[in-house]
Amino acid sequence: MTAQRPFPAEGVRAAWEAFPRQHARTQRFTLGTPRGFTVAPDGSRIAFIRSSAGDDPVGRLWVLDLPAGAERCVADPAELGAASGDLPPEERARRERVRESGGGITAYAADEAVSKAVFTLGGRLFLADLDADPEAGATRAVTVDGAVVDPRLDPAGERIAFVRAGALWVVDVDPVADEPRRLVGEDDPDITWGLPEFVAAEEMDRQRGFWWAPDGRTLAVARVDVSTVTTWYVTDPADPAGVPTALRYPAAGAPNADVTLALVDLDGRRLHIGWDRATYPYLADVWWSTRRPLLAAQTRDQRRLAFVTVDPTTGACEPLRELADDRWVDLVPGVPRVLDDGRLLHALDDPEADARRLAVNGVAVSPQDLQIRGVAGIADGAAIVTASADDPTAVAVWRIPLDGADAEPLTPAAGVHQAAAGGDVVVVITGRTLDRPDALTEVHHAGGTLTIATNARAPALAPRVQQAALGARGLRSALLLPNGWTVDDGPLPVLCDPYGGPHAQRVMQARAAFGVSQWFADAGYAVLVTDGRGSPGRGPAWERTIAGDLATAPLADQVDALHAAAEAFPGTLDLDRVAIRGWSFGGYLAALAVLRRPDVFHAAVAGAPVTEWRLYDTHYTERYLGLPEADADAYDRSGLLRDAPGLTRPLLLIHGLADDNVVAAHTLRLSRALLEAGRPHRVLPLVGVTHMTPQEAVAEALLRLQLDFLDDALDVAPQSAQTSLVSP
Repeated sequence: MTAQRPFPAEGVRAAWEAFPRQHARTQRFTLGTPRGFTVAPDGSRIAFIRSSAGDDPVGRLWVLDLPAGAERCVADPAELGAASGDLPPEERARRERVRESGGGITAYAADEAVSKAVFTLGGRLFLADLDADPEAGATRAVTVDGAVVDPRLDPAGERIAFVRAGALWVVDVDPVADEPRRLVGEDDPDITWGLPEFVAAEEMDRQRGFWWAPDGRTLAVARVDVSTVTTWYVTDPADPAGVPTALRYPAAGAPNADVTLALVDLDGRRLHIGWDRATYPYLADVWWSTRRPLLAAQTRDQRRLAFVTVDPTTGACEPLRELADDRWVDLVPGVPRVLDDGRLLHALDDPEADARRLAVNGVAVSPQDLQIRGVAGIADGAAIVTASADDPTAVAVWRIPLDGADAEPLTPAAGVHQAAAGGDVVVVITGRTLDRPDALTEVHHAGGTLTIATNARAPALAPRVQQAALGARGLRSALLLPNGWTVDDGPLPVLCDPYGGPHAQRVMQARAAFGVSQWFADAGYAVLVTDGRGSPGRGPAWERTIAGDLATAPLADQVDALHAAAEAFPGTLDLDRVAIRGWSFGGYLAALAVLRRPDVFHAAVAGAPVTEWRLYDTHYTERYLGLPEADADAYDRSGLLRDAPGLTRPLLLIHGLADDNVVAAHTLRLSRALLEAGRPHRVLPLVGVTHMTPQEAVAEALLRLQLDFLDDALDVAPQSAQTSLVSP
């Protein structure tokens, strides 16, 4: 007999019904939010991107003039008559790597003064004058044959460098100047100049492959040779006549791209930069100050991170500092960089304090009780950083003086904040809290504080969140319950809804993090979200617990949090009906849960799961598991294929067939292993869908299909039955 439940409650039924479409149409309620801030060094203006409405995916380029606070739209794709649908493959790859699902202007680059900006629309190059009156024509197309990728102005705003057909080109800003000139390139499809390789963009957060010198006369340019990288093919089974897409994918233990760096002048002359690539093959970042280029380079095992300076006249390299760890050294956004006085600003892990700290020339300058998340910029002799204190679910913006003076919080301790900084006094802060449905963006400058308006839509559902530190490890968790439910209504079936892996958190002090979880809760579930060991914000030791084994600790923490929640919230959780769902690492964790702990988890929805870590990329996988040939047991412990014969619970596998990050082979191999073991399961292939699932119809339907599966698996009332229970 199917158990009956009166959910969603009448008071939220309309909002609950509307949520999946609203969530999909607004791209997870991100559209219309101002983002991509660039602050002028003199504090006169701020450039940013924002679409016109919460369901408008077309980004426009805006300028906020200070101190008056007047906004100007300087580039509107509709007025420019430029479509953004036909993208060059390099731009499609960039958007996939940064999880960009919007359209229009999604990225731009400004000159040093933030007086000009360049961007592309459908591969066409545009130049915006950020000083001009928009009615006088602030933006114009720059005539370039072929598709343009990643245009960037030189510091003076006189020239534009860009990538076209795997080569680096330059064109003068002056409209009567010469035609674009190819600076460096090779007629070899396996070699590109000026683009990041796959693992740099996907795992190192390095989205660029060239950097202007401060004088605008030279560029540091990365050369990427993928000839030794294994070729994989992403196919569209729905189009049997279609040509498969070839993908150079560096799987764990296999060859990486060969990355070198050269200084290239405006006449195309090259000067090779000779850092020790045999020891440090990963080029993690490049920072070019007024003095000389600075490189951050990693060993393949990521246990050492070297900072190296380059003589721009000879290309010779000089080691500046090295960080080392027995497990791995993390890359921190915004550093390293060289300060105006020549000192090195970087992050380091302090083992005594178990904290990630900001340092100058190896000396920590941030407090021991702060976990540095990233560096937003330098303002008035201080670093503007994001950091967590004693609560990893909150991220605040801090001002860290570089002379060792006391740190100063710039935001409340509660909430999740981001920042951009520039000049001496201008800081842009975007904050989300559990109390607000949208983000609040404020500009703090010498004249006061201004608010940049958001056009984002508020979710139809208001999350009913209870956050707690559960169990002996104080596992940060959030419990979401149906609106209208009380303990007198009896215990609820449970849905665990984690990500559960490194480099990401689900439990944050931001309402936007819990919209989907609340939708499942209002369908009649107690939804438990838990960040276990390996997640950021709790110190290096916590993150490194998963070294050599991605399965045991993350799964144990989900089990411990579930049982601790049942004790902390008596009468709320029905432990005889527990499901788990997730995407990417969360999908891996969901499948792992029903395979290894069927005594606890009774059903799972696994979206885009990694099932065989030998099929995932080098930089991510080897950081945690090492090389497959060196430690095969680590890969076997963490993989799922050997567990397939033990499946006894309902399992739904979902995978985008166009996914080039976690390729569909992960799901297909697990499905084959399950079939060969005679274990029933379901597979939902998503045709034409990547790792992001950006398609509106797909995103909406996926929520409803998952709920139907869970209702059936846990023997609770289907949606149609729920409706009949409360209808007149």
